[in-house]
Amino acid sequence: MRVFGAICLSILLLAVIASAIGVVWTRHESRVLFVELSRLQTQKDDLGVEYGRLELEQATYAEPARIDAEARGKLGMFTPKPQDIQLVRR
Repeated sequence: MRVFGAICLSILLLAVIASAIGVVWTRHESRVLFVELSRLQTQKDDLGVEYGRLELEQATYAEPARIDAEARGKLGMFTPKPQDIQLVRR
């Protein structure tokens, strides 16, 4: 009976140690994942700010007055004279 009790005690001790190691491992993984989550949330916030800046920049470049100025200045485009306009009908 003493041998059986010693075997049961040894098995329970091993189970407790395995459980404790499992708890430690799980907490470690939880902390690692939390750090990764925090890093990704910071990255998401940074990307949101960058996206807002790019939207503002796009709106600035898409203004009709700016497009007209670029077309006239860099491309040498101009508004045609009324006599140079021809209507094409099908």
